Amino acid sequence: MLNPSDSNPAWNSPAGDALQAATSKLPGRTVRIVLAAAFVALAASCLLFVDETEYVIVETLGRITAVYDQAGPKDSDRGLHFKAPWPIGTVRRFDRRQQLYDPPGRETFTHDKKNLTVHSYVCWKIAATAAGAATNLEDRPVVRFYRGVGNAGVAEARLDARVRSILAAEIGQVDLGQLLAARSSEAGPGDNSPIAAVAERILTQLRRRSDEAQGLLEKLGMDIVDLRIKRINLPEGNRFAVYERMRTERLRIAERYRSAGRAEKVRIESQARRQSEELLAKAAADAERIRGEGEAEAIGILNRAHAADPDFYEFQRTLAGYARILNDKTTLVLSAASPLLKLLTTGVRAASPGPDDEPPASSLPGAAEQKAEARSAPQAIPAAAARESNP
Repeated sequence: MLNPSDSNPAWNSPAGDALQAATSKLPGRTVRIVLAAAFVALAASCLLFVDETEYVIVETLGRITAVYDQAGPKDSDRGLHFKAPWPIGTVRRFDRRQQLYDPPGRETFTHDKKNLTVHSYVCWKIAATAAGAATNLEDRPVVRFYRGVGNAGVAEARLDARVRSILAAEIGQVDLGQLLAARSSEAGPGDNSPIAAVAERILTQLRRRSDEAQGLLEKLGMDIVDLRIKRINLPEGNRFAVYERMRTERLRIAERYRSAGRAEKVRIESQARRQSEELLAKAAADAERIRGEGEAEAIGILNRAHAADPDFYEFQRTLAGYARILNDKTTLVLSAASPLLKLLTTGVRAASPGPDDEPPASSLPGAAEQKAEARSAPQAIPAAAARESNP
């Protein structure tokens, strides 16, 4: 075998001697490093930390030797523990928090043969072991869960089968109108709605089936916290037809309301018109009565005023007659005995003369003859003269 020192003079130097010494010690150091790493890994596999959010099962050679499922403030087993090293001791961890299972919608029939798609969700968790319970490990809920289903995926598959059958049975006992009944269109379903009642019955059946001796808690260690129906839809195949039928029904109801509104409008208008006519007739009758009373009172006052001075009344009526028949183009032909001519020729009758007054015109010489002559012949009086004599 070729020695490197024969072909390379550097190996014969002091540095080459140190390199040869290090190379000869390398296999032993590597073994020690590997052994140290293996020891550290083995020691680490003997340590077990239990978190607040999980249950832990420890198996030693396939047999359950420890279960950490206590989370109470007094008897909590959270924290650091020891176990057999791997692969002798194995650890299985399970989430102790609540899990939400939201499966896709299920198509089912109501009691009146209406097809619906019901969407629901289930809130579940692995049941906790009560404080002070039996120390038998096989009776722990997390152990039953591990023995029965193994993991959350299988548990939700088992849960889905149960929910599907119970939901179909419960929905099949309720009519669609009863299921969708609501007290108010503005409010939600509420806790007392038919949907909430159906969900409560499904939850009770899911926790313990009537045809089984044990429920999910006793059999699989699963605690069903809640179940709710979150949505009810029509299937895609007949949704359009149902919506069209609902629209037609709503239009028919709206037309019926409009017809009733129009009839009520006509009734109210006719009633208002009748009341208005009655009020107007009563007001007109009251106006005529008040007007008649006023005219009667005015005529009474006028009669009393005329009775107090008849001559003044006659004079006033004559002047009013002049105002009606005389204008710039009027020419009157009157006899001497006409009352209209008398006022224009004689004027207003004066009061009784005193001792200092002049004698009346009838006492003058020739006045009687002039008066008789004027009375016997008709006269034409211009309108201008009539206006000049009007006081």
